[in-house]
Amino acid sequence: MSKVKINEDFCIGCGACESICPNVFRLENGKAKVIAEECKDCNCQEVAESCPVNAILVEE
Repeated sequence: MSKVKINEDFCIGCGACESICPNVFRLENGKAKVIAEECKDCNCQEVAESCPVNAILVEE
């Protein structure tokens, strides 16, 4: 299972992560937050690649 983190300094709040994997990411106050530490329900590498500012880090 992958673990994900978000660099909030880079996040622009575009919402791509939440739209792809709403069980792991949620937009709060204009920034993405990780709401589940482990990514089980989606391809988190795909989510990270969809981030336009590379704010998502996926750890195996």
